[in-house]
Amino acid sequence: MAFNLQTFKTRTLTSIVFVIVMLCGLLINHWSFLLLFSIIHFGCWHEYQKLAGKIDTSYKNIPVVHAYSIMLAGWGFMLWMTNDAYTITQIKLSNAGWYIMLAAVVALLLIEILLIRKFNVKALLISLAGLLYISFSCGCMMDLRSEGMIFGNFFGIDLGLILPLLVIITIWINDTMAYIVGSLIGRTPLSSISPKKTWEGTIGGMLLAITTITVCGYFFLNADVLQLIIISTITCIAGILGDLFESKLKRMAGVKDSGNIMPGHGGFLDRFDSLLFATIFVWLYVKLFS
Repeated sequence: MAFNLQTFKTRTLTSIVFVIVMLCGLLINHWSFLLLFSIIHFGCWHEYQKLAGKIDTSYKNIPVVHAYSIMLAGWGFMLWMTNDAYTITQIKLSNAGWYIMLAAVVALLLIEILLIRKFNVKALLISLAGLLYISFSCGCMMDLRSEGMIFGNFFGIDLGLILPLLVIITIWINDTMAYIVGSLIGRTPLSSISPKKTWEGTIGGMLLAITTITVCGYFFLNADVLQLIIISTITCIAGILGDLFESKLKRMAGVKDSGNIMPGHGGFLDRFDSLLFATIFVWLYVKLFS
């Protein structure tokens, strides 16, 4: 493929803006973190509903109230998963989230059953799948962010950031190294769903990501080596599954990218597909075994 200077400039500029926005959202404070993942939540939902409408045309015709109620219900769940640090004038966002979630579900059911009088079970199941895929993941991320916040700062490090950053950085290293290794020595396709991915790139990316995270986590944070290996391994494997899952959705919908919010890089789901899966599995591990 011939080198296209304009395409390269567009992708580079988009990448710089993306990194700046992500770093600001992640690092400024817990409120910027909530804002960042609220944007990711609604952006992913918008693209998910578009993909679902292409896969199943009946979903394209769901009522507007259904489309936005399910998003608000998911966002309410996100707020419900926060802790006491997210409080505004003695109002806890976790309590507000519960009422938002309840009101959105009631509005959805009232519209579907009483006004439209046609209960579309298939559309409801697709929306419930979106709640699990997107909203549950974002809620888990908020809970991971809240995990360490009660401990405050440790030598200038906000402990609430450790788990989210561990997951995000692992995915970034894994994706980058898998691309590089796959480009250099990749020969065996990983899956027909995503033909450009290779077993060589996948294994090489995982090994380099796990090694980097474990070594850096041990020397800079004095973290437990076994925990670093387990969490980074879970992140890599789940991230790959998330990437393949979104690729399958796009193939079923007959599209190349889930959206075009980031020129040259696709949409929200294209950028956060790995994170959506990885967050859930890391959260499950933290809750069940640590």
